[in-house]
Amino acid sequence: KVNSDPNGLVRIKRVLVSVSDKTSIVNLCQFLTSMGVEVISTGGSAKILMENGVAVTEVSDYTEFPELLDGRLKTLNPKIHGGLLGIRDNEDHHQAMAEHGILPIDACVVNLYPFEETVNSGADFGTCVENIDVGGPAMIRAAAKNFKSVTVVTEVDQYAELLTELAENDGCTSLALREKYAGAAYARTAVYDAKIASWFSMQGEDHFPERLVISGTLKQRLRYGENPHQRAAFYVSDGPKRLGAATSEIIQGKELSYNNIADTDAAWELVCEFNEPAVAIIKHANPCGAAVGVNPMDAYLRALACDPISAFGGIVAFNRTLDKDAAEEVIKTFTEVVIAPDSTAEALQILSQKKNLRVLLTGGIPADELGWTVKSVASGYLVQDRDAGSVTEAQLQIVTKRAPTAQEITDMLFAWKVSLGSSEACTIRVFFVSHEMAFVNVGFDTISSGVQVRQVERDRVCKGWIHCRPRGRADEPSGFRSNSSSKSEGDL
Repeated sequence: KVNSDPNGLVRIKRVLVSVSDKTSIVNLCQFLTSMGVEVISTGGSAKILMENGVAVTEVSDYTEFPELLDGRLKTLNPKIHGGLLGIRDNEDHHQAMAEHGILPIDACVVNLYPFEETVNSGADFGTCVENIDVGGPAMIRAAAKNFKSVTVVTEVDQYAELLTELAENDGCTSLALREKYAGAAYARTAVYDAKIASWFSMQGEDHFPERLVISGTLKQRLRYGENPHQRAAFYVSDGPKRLGAATSEIIQGKELSYNNIADTDAAWELVCEFNEPAVAIIKHANPCGAAVGVNPMDAYLRALACDPISAFGGIVAFNRTLDKDAAEEVIKTFTEVVIAPDSTAEALQILSQKKNLRVLLTGGIPADELGWTVKSVASGYLVQDRDAGSVTEAQLQIVTKRAPTAQEITDMLFAWKVSLGSSEACTIRVFFVSHEMAFVNVGFDTISSGVQVRQVERDRVCKGWIHCRPRGRADEPSGFRSNSSSKSEGDL
């Protein structure tokens, strides 16, 4: 009567199926029935299984209780939850189940109403409420609690592993698999409930909820973190998706590292600040160059000219479709990652010459949606609205003796955008010298591994460019001033 064995294997004799996402459910249930498993199913799931020749007992027939309230009440029944929760080697449980005609249910395959997708689609309030699943989370939690005897499956991606396990163990699942799936099940319902709670809180005036749950889905287990001794992984947010490094399609190249992902995100967010064709080059959380141009190639060459030495082994971001001309220039310098909204076939063919070069395509430029940015601190999180602000020439107040020229204002606004974009994404505070909408030089408050602040380079750049602007240029840091103590009418 106890449906288990000393090795932790449990044979599946009866399975409950209730899925919104019906991907591969027919194949799964065909395999289960071929092994003699009884399938109990609900509404739409039962319909598609029967249409494909799978023998099914509908829930209402099994519970001897009809579906009520437009389908809101289907599985909240003692025959369902008793079958999931009953402890198999507990004699009292066994007697109670027998007395009330409750049969043990050995597996539960459930995925939830698409609440998150419904909200993201812009559906009205009533439609979103109707897509809040009640019975599904209840069944998942009941099955997960009784994982010593019950297998709970909540993701389509788990089907293949489940079928392999059943085939290898003559229709049984191991305790290790059931425990792993139970953990995944509770994580799924936790995220689901958190999204519902967050959505409800956003309906009122409370912009920030009393309780904040940050959830994500594992995308990649990384070789190591920022340093080789740190373990790391990459998760994609379960919330609304913003086009960028996390959601991009990887076209070619080696596996991304922790630092690759961080730098790619920084470079991408920086170029998305601009409406004009723009390129940013980031390395080890430091901006090596940024520029706008008449086309992607022009912007890239101008960005590269800022510091071609530090750009070696960097991340290059474009905010325009990558074309043949730009790709031909990119492969002339060793580059770790290229990210762009899209690429021509010719450009991809050129980049493919560098087999290890990672190429990421985002599918577009992110919209100026509000959303949040989150930063972790010890035992807490700092949450704020995404910075969608901007500074225009009309907002500037001239407080110096000499008014800047039109070109100087253009350069300062460019430098302002770059400094804000860099401070959001990079770990080093920077100051910029810009000329004609490109960096002339970048200075750092500290020295970071991989990008050394070279005094000789700074002096070389300053001496080379000092003739391009009046002394005391509005965007010239004090560290780049001439050593001469004399002042001119142009000083600020």
